Amino acid sequence: MSVATDYPAAFHMADIRNKRPTRRRAVAVGELQAGPVAYPLIVERRLPKGDALLMAEVAGLQGAKQASALMPLCHPLTLELVRVRCEPVAERFAIRVYCEVATEARTGVEMEALAGVSAAVLTLYDLSKPVEPALAIGGIRLLFKEGGKSGLWRHPEGMSEAECAQYRPRDSARLDTVPCAVITLSDRAYAGTYEDRSGPLLVDRLKALGARVEQVELLPDGIEPLATRLRALAHAGIRLCLCTGGTGLGPRDVTPEALAQVADRRITGLAEMFRSESARHTPLAWLSRAEVVQVGGMLVFALPGSPRAAQQGIDILAPLLAHALAMIDAEAHP
Repeated sequence: MSVATDYPAAFHMADIRNKRPTRRRAVAVGELQAGPVAYPLIVERRLPKGDALLMAEVAGLQGAKQASALMPLCHPLTLELVRVRCEPVAERFAIRVYCEVATEARTGVEMEALAGVSAAVLTLYDLSKPVEPALAIGGIRLLFKEGGKSGLWRHPEGMSEAECAQYRPRDSARLDTVPCAVITLSDRAYAGTYEDRSGPLLVDRLKALGARVEQVELLPDGIEPLATRLRALAHAGIRLCLCTGGTGLGPRDVTPEALAQVADRRITGLAEMFRSESARHTPLAWLSRAEVVQVGGMLVFALPGSPRAAQQGIDILAPLLAHALAMIDAEAHP
């Protein structure tokens, strides 16, 4: 009797080739319930096998670095930081273990942090069991992770004030109440023959950052319609305008020219940052004429028209938007 072997695999490693490397950090926590007998021996470093707290820190380092060897679908990563901390909790006769992991990569480091905590508490268990076999391990969970497309994620159970002070979780800088506009430049979308998907995507991303999106518009390609509208938006107090479309090499791709007509000054570094970071996805990014200018107190970004490129653009630039606006305000109001 033959066995069919052409069925699809029941598992697969996630394909992260098209993701952009970003700074990633994760902190996990877990506890060893040591009990009244083993707890003082651990804290006083008097266990028969040796210093359990020191060995737990070493084991946590090793565990984080070996995460991909323990979990078959976990991507091997070069870690830039692994920090393990053991904190005695006298009222529960427990040792609380934290593992902080950080690197720059295309995928997160939460599994590395969890592997580090697990290795550390297992080592505490191993060194403590000769004096107290009734040990328990529990509470292993991710406290938070940051970086990548989703930004900051916190465990629903929350963090204590001490944990927040120790690790300082960082989210993308917020744009709370900042008045914004989104303009899509496309002859076809303006004529109704093409559905604009980039504009709504940018609107959602701005709202997720807390921005107040006051204007969402469709304009045909061309210099004058956009230039006129940008002057009006700046005069109305809009602080941030995201334009999508018209940044390629086609004859009707003139969004950068429209920005040049109204710009008080160019912000060349942000435009080059967009191209450089986008090139990690595709070499075609170097063909983009993405531009960033300042019009009065308003920052204007000319991003590509494809939804994917627009999404990548706002993901790349979002961490700098609030600071850029603060710099403009500081110059305008010393």
